[in-house]
This record gives sequence, structure tokens and C-alpha cells, in this order.
Amino acid sequence: MEKRGTGTARDICVLYSTVPPNRSADLAKRLLEKNLVACVNITPVRSLYRWKGEACDEDEHLLIIKTRRELAEQVIRALKDMHPYEVPEIIALPVLAGYAPYLEWVHRETREP
Repeated sequence: MEKRGTGTARDICVLYSTVPPNRSADLAKRLLEKNLVACVNITPVRSLYRWKGEACDEDEHLLIIKTRRELAEQVIRALKDMHPYEVPEIIALPVLAGYAPYLEWVHRETREP
């Protein structure tokens, strides 16, 4: 039986958020400085969507954010407060399985809630 709170898969989650390319590194660094997240990957994406009745085609950056599941709501609030969009995409996904040493590292690198 896995112990709770030791960095097991069920203790970790991944959040996704799309941001303007010129804001991605700043947002990621600020989350890291607060010890809310262990790691943020930044990758360019092309987003096609409809906003307020208009078809949009934008270059954005996708933030792939790793943190403790118990910190997800704090990360969502912090990201929302820093985000330039009116309605930012912020989605949290559970981790079903993963490499145990990595999961433990994510747990160690994030602060207690």
C-alpha cells in the first residue's frame, strides 16, 4: 500500500494553461518562486478557438505545470491572478501513474499547503 503525502501518483497533478508567448516565462518563474510548482514546461502551440463570436487563430505558449494535487487550487488562483486573459484556460489533470523518483521530487519541491 502506498503512503499518502510521499509523492505517489495520486498526490500529483498536471495543470495546463495557454498564455501569450511574451508572458510564459514570467508566469512560470513566479509560480516556481512561490514554491507552488516543481516544474513548468513551456512549448509553443497554435490555438484555434471561438471567442465572443469570432474565430481566432493565435500563437500561444502551453504551460505544462507539475505540482501536488493539494496545491492545485492555490496554483489555479495564483495563475488566474497573474494571467492577462479575461477567461484563461487553466485545467488540472490527475496523474494516474509515473516514475516514483520523479513523483517524489515533485512532492519535495513544492511547499506544504
